[in-house]
Amino acid sequence: MQKIDTKTKILNAAEQLFAERGFADTSLRLITSQAEVNLASVNYHFGSKKELIQAVLARYLEVFIPGLETALSELNETDERIDQRNVFECLVGPLLALNAFKHRGTTAFLQLLGRGYVENQGHLRWFITTHYGEVMDSFNQAVQNANPHLSKEEIFWRLHFTLGTVVFTMASSKALIDIAKADFKNEVDIEGLIRKVIPFISAGVSTAK
Repeated sequence: MQKIDTKTKILNAAEQLFAERGFADTSLRLITSQAEVNLASVNYHFGSKKELIQAVLARYLEVFIPGLETALSELNETDERIDQRNVFECLVGPLLALNAFKHRGTTAFLQLLGRGYVENQGHLRWFITTHYGEVMDSFNQAVQNANPHLSKEEIFWRLHFTLGTVVFTMASSKALIDIAKADFKNEVDIEGLIRKVIPFISAGVSTAK
């Protein structure tokens, strides 16, 4: 069995605890206790709790962002009219790729991202815009192109509401999949769940005022 290095132990423990308890309610001592490492190792590898939080998200973003960049580039090259559903479809492949990176990676990533917004972790917004801002700008521009009738401020609010819907859906994904099977005899997996929510959020973003 391959030995897990100290840095990875800390990241794994932090990710699990952050998802379960949130960022604010997870102490470094709790993380190091679960990872079975000493407190000094966190400072050595990450420097601070904020940087540890960023590193936990970065493991997923380094997989997700290149896939999104490729999908958006392909979308912009098409001659067809871009609508909101086309834009959200760009997220499907990159999100599902996170399951190959880690078991239930798609759900974990969206839960962590949701925690960042709910708990007002402003440093995460700074981190994402600083390191991945170009791709995020491309995504926002694609949304604007698909919805020329909306102002930038209106798009901000609608995308914020969209994130809340997606995070809640993924956080309750196991229950939803079980209900679909028990009540409707419908076998739904994570990809099916994502594809079911896309028409809903697309309509929500694009609807006229």
